[in-house]
Order: sequence, then structure tokens, then C-alpha cells
Amino acid sequence: MSDTPQPFPGIDPAIADQVLPDRMGIEVTDWNPQRMVATMPVKGNLQPYGLLHGGANAVLAETVGSMAAVLNAPEGKIAVGLEISCTHHRAARTGTVTAVCTPLHVGRSTSTFEIVITDDEGKRTCTSRLTCLTRDQPPGA
Repeated sequence: MSDTPQPFPGIDPAIADQVLPDRMGIEVTDWNPQRMVATMPVKGNLQPYGLLHGGANAVLAETVGSMAAVLNAPEGKIAVGLEISCTHHRAARTGTVTAVCTPLHVGRSTSTFEIVITDDEGKRTCTSRLTCLTRDQPPGA
């Protein structure tokens, strides 16, 4: 077993230091299947005009949504993203954004989550919806 922290339930320790959320500075602050919360710095995740990159919002949303899907999945199951949408309401230029993920539907084969991303002032910057597919855990994983 590796000493590397496992930010995602069931992650292969051999790749734990290669996950995208770590590279983007995403930190999960609340591991609750009914309300996942994570933060991400704006700095280092900008597009060319000095605004938080829309793709960074999508990575943050899919990170907390996928984690919530795994926490809501039955034992021996994994969750993979099926579809994500992001509506970008306002720009973030500095500070930290916070994502709050809540389940809209948790079923046997799919789960859907709403992820609301806000800036340091609590203003909504992005609303995302993620649907995950629940699958059997691959052998050896």
C-alpha cells in the first residue's frame, strides 16, 4: 500500500499522484454523499483574458460530482461521468471558488448531481449538472 493520500475512493495508488484535481489545486472540504464541497484556486486556472477558465469549472464540478456518485454507489460499484453541462454566470478573477454538490437523482445505474460554484463573495459563478453511470468495479481495482 502506498503512503500517497487517496483523494478519491478506490483510486489506484499507482496513479494517485497523477490525478487532475491535484494539479488544479482542488481540495475536498466535506465528504458527505448528500452534500460534497470542494474549493479550487482561481490562480493557475485562468484562460488568456485573466478569467477562471470554463474548463476549470467543469473539472471542479466533475470532481465533486463523481466523488458524490461513488459515495452514493453500492459496494463494489464505481461511477464514471456520462454527461456534464456548465452554465457560466459570472467571471472569477482572483481568490477561490467553492463547489457545492447535491444529488438530484441516485438510482441503480445512473445518478445526477447539481453543482453550484460560487466566488469568495458567495456569488454564483457557475451552475453545473453531472450525470454518472454506475458500473461494476473492474477486477483487480
